[in-house]
Amino acid sequence: MKEIRKIHVTKEELHLEADRPVDPPLITIIVAAVMRNPWADMPYTDDLRTEIRRFAAPLGALLGERLIKEAESPDAIQAYGKASIVGLDGELEHASAMVHTLLFGEEVRNRAKGASALVFANTRAAAGSQITVPMVHKGELLTRTHYHTAQTSIVDAPRPDEVVVAVGAATGSRPFPRIGDRDTDWADIKAAESSA
Repeated sequence: MKEIRKIHVTKEELHLEADRPVDPPLITIIVAAVMRNPWADMPYTDDLRTEIRRFAAPLGALLGERLIKEAESPDAIQAYGKASIVGLDGELEHASAMVHTLLFGEEVRNRAKGASALVFANTRAAAGSQITVPMVHKGELLTRTHYHTAQTSIVDAPRPDEVVVAVGAATGSRPFPRIGDRDTDWADIKAAESSA
């Protein structure tokens, strides 16, 4: 895609948590495209779909393929998500428009062999700001053990007329998950109600 200035990849291996070995190490990956905001220098428009139809599927395919390459296989990915940051001259809607379409999401989801929605974070920020990619289990949205976030930053992006579009993945649950699940919560609520 000619609008892309660069691809930024962050890959982290977590080997130790709470002085305990993480085995196998938890790998988190972010693949981000830094590109010109398709609506930069345009007046306000009611219809963003023309540009979305042009770039969303190729961008999703590009980021999805690179995410799989970094993970080494779709089966290695257990959790995933997406994020976008528009530069200071862009609208918040521009950040959302980059990723909130099935034209984008299906390309990533299919490559990762996922079923869950890709959870998201969208914001406007200056170059060098933190990019946070939230993640959920790729097959079971409510699997709390796989609620993750991964962070990165790109020192020169987004420029005021750019947008950063990122996808993220994790190879497992959080280390040593022990906060329970929705069933645990309902049991706690019922117990509290019965003792009141």
